[in-house]
Amino acid sequence: MAKKSVRQSLQIESIDKVLETKLWNNFLNYFLDKIYNNTNYGINSKQQKICKIIWCDFFEQRSDEIPLLTSGTVHVSSVIKYIKDWFFNSNWYEKYDFMEYISFLDYTDVNTNFTESCNSTLERESAGYRIVEHKIIQITSEEEILAIEDAINSSISMKSVETHLRTALEYLSSRENPDYRNSIKESISAVESFCKILTGDSTATLGKALNKIEKSHKIHGALRSAFTALYGYTSDSGGIRHSLLEDNIEVSMEDAKFMLVSCSAFINYLKAKE
Repeated sequence: MAKKSVRQSLQIESIDKVLETKLWNNFLNYFLDKIYNNTNYGINSKQQKICKIIWCDFFEQRSDEIPLLTSGTVHVSSVIKYIKDWFFNSNWYEKYDFMEYISFLDYTDVNTNFTESCNSTLERESAGYRIVEHKIIQITSEEEILAIEDAINSSISMKSVETHLRTALEYLSSRENPDYRNSIKESISAVESFCKILTGDSTATLGKALNKIEKSHKIHGALRSAFTALYGYTSDSGGIRHSLLEDNIEVSMEDAKFMLVSCSAFINYLKAKE
């Protein structure tokens, strides 16, 4: 923890080596290989057609310069090597341009469910982007990132608050084992810790601390009620409510990210009111 920035953890304006490799594997395994397996036109003929489209359309290369077999047909392996060399040397946004292009090509010409496989990879690797309607969309905004960064950076002198926020981010962005329930718990615990420090009452619950802060810092009662309700949603005296599991409510990345951003923004708001 604390070794990666918020942007690295959520993969904003970057693609790490693992995600890079997995996106490349999506292109090979869920696009090109399925074209080969589904073709009704003879060995590799559909792949040859698609490779020529990519060569001429995406890379804007001359059609008479595409690698050919002695038979005069497209040399698929050579084109794939060309794409691979470019892909692993391209900028992060160029890789996304390519995945976006393949998603659209898949939709218009192939239909292999490539987009679904890519989005699954992007979610597992905590990337801040998704393919929506064959366009790369940033799902984690600059404002959300800044809210988390500001809350963490401004809490360095308050170790408990900083630790809760960084732990929430770690649970949220873990590639191997994301824990969205505990990320939510850590996010709301950061607010609770901050409010205890603000009121000088280390034994106060969040609800009690917010009642004091409402009067001393002149925050709106509705805002205080909103965070009291969020606290009730996420925790009781024993931690996260068991009903989250008993009611079969699946806690998603979107839920955990919402809580982290909201709690970070609320901490920033309270600091500004000091």
